Amino acid sequence: MLFPLEFLKLHGRKFPAWSMEESRRYTRQLAHRHYENFPVVSLLAPKRLRQDYCNVYAFCRWADDLGDETGDPERSLDLLAWWRAGLHALGTGREYHPVYVALQETVARHSLPLSDFEDLIRAFVQDQSVRSYATYGELLQYCRYSANPVGRLVLRLNGSCADDLLAMSDAICTALQLANHWQDIGRDWRIGRVYVPLDIMQQHSYSPELLSRDLMDGAGSPQFRLMMRDLIERARELFLAGLPLASRLGGRLGLEIELFARGGLAVLAKIRKQGYDTIVARPTIGALEQAAMAFRIAARRTMLSPATN
Repeated sequence: MLFPLEFLKLHGRKFPAWSMEESRRYTRQLAHRHYENFPVVSLLAPKRLRQDYCNVYAFCRWADDLGDETGDPERSLDLLAWWRAGLHALGTGREYHPVYVALQETVARHSLPLSDFEDLIRAFVQDQSVRSYATYGELLQYCRYSANPVGRLVLRLNGSCADDLLAMSDAICTALQLANHWQDIGRDWRIGRVYVPLDIMQQHSYSPELLSRDLMDGAGSPQFRLMMRDLIERARELFLAGLPLASRLGGRLGLEIELFARGGLAVLAKIRKQGYDTIVARPTIGALEQAAMAFRIAARRTMLSPATN
């Protein structure tokens, strides 16, 4: 199984169309072998949807790697334009890439709007030229394209398309994206990106120059930690705004969504516990912590469920 850039090195951009069986196998392998903070296709996912989840994930993984892993913005833009052309060819019978061969079946069966996929590509294109954000509102707009479509696609796969449900999903996905940014301040800085908005910095008498100094020193200054406290609270409020979605949906999907939201809140709690300094250490949630969290959520839901005869 080849990850995107390895795949391109071996196959190039044009090759004979993969069969449906080969394509499904490829997206399954990609989904199960690529590391993520939480499993892409967990045992909570309905069996009937697991292949669809893998197909959607494979699209996202490819777009992400084409944008982030080349080390060359011009090459990334060229590859993302090629990837977008493949998206626009869905349903025409001209699909040949294994991700699109598998994905076209998922899109047709669930009537998924291509705009959600297009928004994700738009975010990765934006990453090639936008390295920082002037305002918090601009950062939220970026999350609308980089994070929210994923949650929307999951809900659509499960037949939950009501506007209020999508809005709660957006809140959780944006919060997860923000939490990831606050975790990865050092990593992002090393690749020339700063996701802390300038207006938030200014509110705390902070600046990109001070951030660079703190990162070089390997620890957050008092101003940095006060700023991070503000940012953590903003993400926490978004998680809490979206959490009712888990109860509204119920069942396995509700449990999985709560696991993601609670996992994000756990990351924020770890940041709080280490004094809001994500420069000195990057907080993570390990596999055992994930399992314990899932057990607690499932147990609580079982206790709260009405007794059945």
